Amino acid sequence: MSKLVEMAGIEKFFPGVHALKSVQFDLEPGEVHALMGENGAGKSTLMKVLSGIYQRDEGGLKVEGREVSPTSPREAQDLGIGIIHQELSLMNDLTVAQNIFIGREPRKSFGRLDEAALNAQTADIFASMNLNLDPKALVGSLTIAKQQMVEIAKALSFRSKVLIMDEPTAALNDAEIAELFVIIRRLKAEGVGIVYISHKMDELKQISDRVTVMRDGEYVGTVGAADTPISQIIAMMVGREVKEEPLDPPNLDDAEVSLQVTGLSRDNEIHEVSFAMQKGEILGFAGLMGAGRTEVARAIFGADPKDGGEIRVHGKVVTIKSPSDAVKAGIGYLSEDRKHFGLATGMNVRDNIALASMDMFTGAGGVLDDSEISSTAKSYISQLGIRTPSDVQEVRLLSGGNQQKVVIAKWLLRDCDILIFDEPTRGIDVGAKSEIYKLLEDLAEQGKTIIVISSELPEIMRLSHRIAVMCEGRLTGILPGGRNTTQEDIMHLATQRAAAMQVTGTLQ
Repeated sequence: MSKLVEMAGIEKFFPGVHALKSVQFDLEPGEVHALMGENGAGKSTLMKVLSGIYQRDEGGLKVEGREVSPTSPREAQDLGIGIIHQELSLMNDLTVAQNIFIGREPRKSFGRLDEAALNAQTADIFASMNLNLDPKALVGSLTIAKQQMVEIAKALSFRSKVLIMDEPTAALNDAEIAELFVIIRRLKAEGVGIVYISHKMDELKQISDRVTVMRDGEYVGTVGAADTPISQIIAMMVGREVKEEPLDPPNLDDAEVSLQVTGLSRDNEIHEVSFAMQKGEILGFAGLMGAGRTEVARAIFGADPKDGGEIRVHGKVVTIKSPSDAVKAGIGYLSEDRKHFGLATGMNVRDNIALASMDMFTGAGGVLDDSEISSTAKSYISQLGIRTPSDVQEVRLLSGGNQQKVVIAKWLLRDCDILIFDEPTRGIDVGAKSEIYKLLEDLAEQGKTIIVISSELPEIMRLSHRIAVMCEGRLTGILPGGRNTTQEDIMHLATQRAAAMQVTGTLQ
């Protein structure tokens, strides 16, 4: 019997990025094949090649033994390949049946929609899945788990032989996951091949037959799920070496506790997160996609409302309902999306630096002192080594690393004692990364309290005095920084679906 899918030597290039490097992957009928790797390993890119969203630059792709080159998702669907993305693509105001067959609805004479046939065809699909769901229900009224089932039904309506599931359990609770696994096992028994992308190690043994691991856009290896220890799979995922020496934790025995967070909660995103930090400390936040790291930062900064918890700055309880409240409390936040939330890209360098501190430059009658803004901006340009022809250069014309330095200058000018860096080196070249690292170290030595959120484990280990690890909105542990922690230690906690760990002390 031919394999359902055979991919060999797959190469994919984007401008300045070699995303896939001679990657191989195959899928058998009636198999659940897990595809694992850290964020940015290339898993989703590979599956987008398979599902026609991207076209490969080199390599071979066979479906049921036949060489194919799908150039669109519709072409891939015609080949029997369906993909369910992590972000569901349903329309809440349409019914379940309308979502499943949108653009392919059965018609009566004169092109009129045949609602009865539409609902009947949907009911037949649900019956084959042994799923009790009303085709006429509005999608917006369903739970996330039921919406996930609708996405699966939609893929099966194309008679999919290959079903790609990208983080299908990210938003599901244990009962809903069990329900999904029943559906997967039934599809498997019918010969459907399933590619299962997940970061949750505990699901591997339950649902998958084989596991393929990718790292940095390359194929690492394929192993049997049943007879391979989780520790081995984690080692395959994080096998690269840390190229820079990690920081040695400073002696902060007498340092003031500058930030204390207790029981921070928001919706279903973060649950009872507690930690404390001292002046001069860099605390790294590690975790896989959807772990809740950015959500914690946004709740602390007031960008998203919290449902519960207490925040103390220098021992005093602060009420933070908006970013302006956070700034008044001495907290600055550098978003992972600096171009949308950190910079006014159409403005010049000096105005961006002054943006959060305009009150400092406003004289009588509300008139801005342009010369003082320029003088201050030039001082920070020199201090941070921002490479720009002048302080009036449009910030959009700077490199990524220099744009990041402009954002840092903005918060330093505001004299924030607590700085939150979310993915500080995303989109920045290697040389600029080292400069940002050195800058963060210098700020910590000056007594700033720094939170760093990063998806790159080597970066977290390089920068952090301690490492807070999150999984599914919960803090699962705090590890020492420096040379005392391995990437495997972090990954074990990042995949540990356990009750929140309450961390109220300082350095441990």
